[in-house]
Amino acid sequence: MQQPITLHVAPFADLDARTLYDLIRLRVDVFVVEQKCPYPELDGRDVEPGTRHLWLEQDGAPVAYLRVLADPEGVERIGRVVVAQHARGDGYAGRLMTEALRVIGDRTSVLEAQAHLVGFYGRHGFAPIGPEYLEDGIPHVPMRRTAA
Repeated sequence: MQQPITLHVAPFADLDARTLYDLIRLRVDVFVVEQKCPYPELDGRDVEPGTRHLWLEQDGAPVAYLRVLADPEGVERIGRVVVAQHARGDGYAGRLMTEALRVIGDRTSVLEAQAHLVGFYGRHGFAPIGPEYLEDGIPHVPMRRTAA
């Protein structure tokens, strides 16, 4: 029997080695392997003091993840939104986005959406702020959610 889904929010300093490994493996499995984008997944931003890691865990393994970065001038950046292939369609990305926006509060937030997900992020209050562009061969759209 599967265990219930557990939500976690933590800064880098609170991640144990196994959790960090599992989170990075999920990101690499989807962004590098599944999407065939060989890029430097470890960009140095995970360890910044203002970064918050959010993930959903089931049976001891992450099934969805995102991070919130503290960008300059009080803007929060949501990134690395990912759901394990076997867990897609269960609303996990939406649940994480809702929690991320709760963590962000009334501050302005931005993200770089894969173009096919613009509608998903739009349902969370984000609007395009620039033209579509290619990043690692995948169309993206810059989006912003203005502070409340």
